Amino acid sequence: MVGKLKREPWSAMGKYVLITGATSGIGLAAAKELAVRGADLGIVARNQTKAKETVAQINALTGGQTKVDVFLADLTDQQSIRGVASEILTRCARIDVLINNAGAMFVKRILTRDGIEKTWAVNHLAPFLLTTLLLERIKMSGEARIITTSSHGHKMAKKGIAFDDLSAEKRYSFLQALMGGANFRYGETKLANILFTTELARLLEGTGVAANCYDPGLVVTNFNQDNGTLARMTMAVMKRFSRPVEKGAETLVWLADSNEISGESGKYYADRKEAIPTAAACSEEFARKLWEVSESQIRNSEIS
Repeated sequence: MVGKLKREPWSAMGKYVLITGATSGIGLAAAKELAVRGADLGIVARNQTKAKETVAQINALTGGQTKVDVFLADLTDQQSIRGVASEILTRCARIDVLINNAGAMFVKRILTRDGIEKTWAVNHLAPFLLTTLLLERIKMSGEARIITTSSHGHKMAKKGIAFDDLSAEKRYSFLQALMGGANFRYGETKLANILFTTELARLLEGTGVAANCYDPGLVVTNFNQDNGTLARMTMAVMKRFSRPVEKGAETLVWLADSNEISGESGKYYADRKEAIPTAAACSEEFARKLWEVSESQIRNSEIS
């Protein structure tokens, strides 16, 4: 793990916060709270109508005093991510906080236009690509934070990431599907979020940029609502035991706003405390291998 670095007192007030997945759920709750705390926002959204609704909600809370930029992108499409990154770099002179929050789970194996399994594309490669494209601009802030939403779901990937099956053909085979292969695939992507954070923190040592991730807990959101009747029924049952989105967003807001964690990097948090992930999530070897594999996967889309 990366140790403490000396920092000036930190708060979100006056900072520019770029967040994906901010039009609903945890992302929306966090965006509202950070706006109330004085941050300016850039929201990366897929749906323009929902983005406008989000801006309206934030303006209603802050009396229109908060700057809210909207950037549209399809996070399943690497060319779209490259395009929105270019737009962000053109419009944003600085990025103080990048929050990689968007996520999804697909119960059927679907390939993106880049030939990437969709859950992996959205949950891991999208934040990996967006972060690396914006990294030099983030470094220009001198002190900055990169926060990625992971999950206790990473524990489903007990043996680590199946690097020999990144396209998830085995996960979605008939037998694996009956055993919940989509859930294990989701777990792999959430494990990837932690490993990505570990390696990113190592690469950022000495730059002033901190990278951390967190578990929001089981939260009442619209997650997994587009995967059929069974998925919706399952989520309906789980909601009875879930926390509200505002509670799920607490740790995210804390990571973006708190001076208490200044200088901390490469860590995994839950309920505003450092937590211990699985052994696979603590493997520096896995983290470096994932980074190399991910670079290869985004490089292929760049030249295609």
